[in-house]
Amino acid sequence: MPIKDILLPLVGEPDDRAIAAIEKCVAVAGDFAARIEALAVEEDVSVRPTVALLASDDGVAAGLVRSATDARGLLRAFDDAAVRFGVRNVQDLRRLPADEIAPTLARQARLKDLSLVPVKANSNQSESIVERLLFKSGRPLLLCPEELATELPVALDDILIAWDHSAPAARAIADALPLLQTASSVRIITATDKRSDDELRSGKALVDHLVEHGIKASFETVGIDGSSVGKVFEAYVRSNRIDLLVMGAYRHSRLNEIIWGGATKTVIGRPPCWVMMSR
Repeated sequence: MPIKDILLPLVGEPDDRAIAAIEKCVAVAGDFAARIEALAVEEDVSVRPTVALLASDDGVAAGLVRSATDARGLLRAFDDAAVRFGVRNVQDLRRLPADEIAPTLARQARLKDLSLVPVKANSNQSESIVERLLFKSGRPLLLCPEELATELPVALDDILIAWDHSAPAARAIADALPLLQTASSVRIITATDKRSDDELRSGKALVDHLVEHGIKASFETVGIDGSSVGKVFEAYVRSNRIDLLVMGAYRHSRLNEIIWGGATKTVIGRPPCWVMMSR
């Protein structure tokens, strides 16, 4: 199924990296010939300092009691990009308390083909939004690392699939089929030090499956060698100039990854390129 209806969550401040990520996300939506809905969220911040309560000017006091992030600035950047790239779009602005932001975005994403999510490096808020979308939207995510936004490609021609024969990985591949079918290069890797017969058969079976969808792919195993799987993906992406990494999320339990670390946590914390992720 082609990607035709996209959600773009906008949370935070319109700094240079955030604006660059918005522009790149809108450009990608245009390349998909998709409609994109920007949902900008003002985060309620309750501030009740003593001086505000004692202020004689009611207007000043009210202003200090409640403030919000600059979601309107993010929407202005989105509107400028949508006009420049000629992308069909919908815009929405909501004010929400911090604990309602991620659940609201997940509910909104359920009737979208994809959520395009700008990700700040090592940000608890970005991680919370991504995880909620993964577990509660039922739809795939395309992560845009804000720190790399200016250099990210619009056309996703060189794609890497991280394959571990898990259900989340299989789901991610199914969700990514429209992108895989238009790519010029598709590689499959399994990060392992064992290189077992089962792993080799599984990789070949995936290659054969993709052929049935008109996709020619190569398969290889990549050693972990005392590193972490997430770092292996990052190194492979950088050394092979990969445009898009396709991977399943949380093969192991989320709690396990929080305590011990894992590929999903590593990639969400600092995506090395565009990342398509499903659960």
